[in-house]
Amino acid sequence: MYIHRHTCISPQPTETSFLEAVTPSAEGKLRAIEPVLEGVPPSMLRRMSKAVRMGIGAGLPLLKEENIDGIIVGTANGGMEDCINFLNQIIDYEEGLLTPASFVQSTPNAIAGQLSLITKNRAYNATHVHNGLAFENALIDASMLIKENAGKSYLVGGVDEISSYNYNIDRLAGWYDTQKSNADLYMAETNATIAGEGAAMFVVKDDAREAVAKLEAVEIFHTTHKDEVESRFRSFLSNEVADVNHTIFISGENGDRRFLPFYATCEYAIGSSIPVVRYKHLTGEYPTSSSFAVWLACRALANQALPDKLYKNEHNLTRIDQVVIYNLYQGRQHSFMLLKK
Repeated sequence: MYIHRHTCISPQPTETSFLEAVTPSAEGKLRAIEPVLEGVPPSMLRRMSKAVRMGIGAGLPLLKEENIDGIIVGTANGGMEDCINFLNQIIDYEEGLLTPASFVQSTPNAIAGQLSLITKNRAYNATHVHNGLAFENALIDASMLIKENAGKSYLVGGVDEISSYNYNIDRLAGWYDTQKSNADLYMAETNATIAGEGAAMFVVKDDAREAVAKLEAVEIFHTTHKDEVESRFRSFLSNEVADVNHTIFISGENGDRRFLPFYATCEYAIGSSIPVVRYKHLTGEYPTSSSFAVWLACRALANQALPDKLYKNEHNLTRIDQVVIYNLYQGRQHSFMLLKK
């Protein structure tokens, strides 16, 4: 499966002046920069949740320039904020007359649905809601569709917002820390991390011509055991990565010390000479943050470089042929991905 075009909305200005300065977190959160939505009716715009606005802001530019045969989105929460608003209205109005907007925007498939409605795309439309593996499942879905339908192209992406409801639950569960900041995220030897949000979208096809990158492999699994992660990662490398020369390793390390052993064992398995790139000081942690990692891999393969401030270790890499990605969400959901030039 080949990636031809990509867009990204994040807390950083990803499309222009990328990483000239890193946007700082506030109260343990990194909020995405709101996209400018052109061509969307104001009546529709004011009813959209932030997750939907981000998804449309990332997906609409690609849909306007490509003839897409399906829209596939991965999200853990979708429009959770609007869902809570609707449930609160049921209580406030005693199940009387309720405004339908919050209900319509509250479902996880609102993002893919709105993209379809705005562009009048009546083709395949699906949303994968698998928490920390939602985006990876969307990629697997797109890959299977491409194998079954030669010559077709699909929009696939990952979107999640910081909803106050989910954030408060995750903070109380010990996943987020309001005292942490992205400035010293990897130096703080404590539990928890900072919350983030964002959207990344990709046009994928079976055509290698003019492709930015090839998504060679995706592997997902659940475990809480470091030894199993090491075993599966070594197997992934031996099966998919014939040569580690000209390779970078994108790590989902998020500053939570509980999960450092998982990332350390993968760094050791791939080899100390391989440059390690970290990105969650740019995005914060959210279920589909691996979509940002794929966007970053596409950028690395297309430009043959990434800003030095992303690298964990010293490197003298002058050529990038492939990118290995490892992400871990909340200590139990793991994914490996391989992208090649």
